[in-house]
Amino acid sequence: MPFHITQECTACGDCVDMCPIEAIRVDDPIYVIEPECTDFMECLAFCEVDAIQPVPETEKESISTITPTANG
Repeated sequence: MPFHITQECTACGDCVDMCPIEAIRVDDPIYVIEPECTDFMECLAFCEVDAIQPVPETEKESISTITPTANG
């Protein structure tokens, strides 16, 4: 299941540190979850604001790289 980072993200960096395959990277304005994410889901447990969410079914078809939706 693909995930994306929502505008609730505070850019704390915990998700980046916890991803075992380094599939989350710093980007402008905040973070990007790369397509190679394999759903380990450790990031979900460490996000204090629940900013990592599944991509809605209606958007999955058009996603090649999942980008954040927050304003930096």
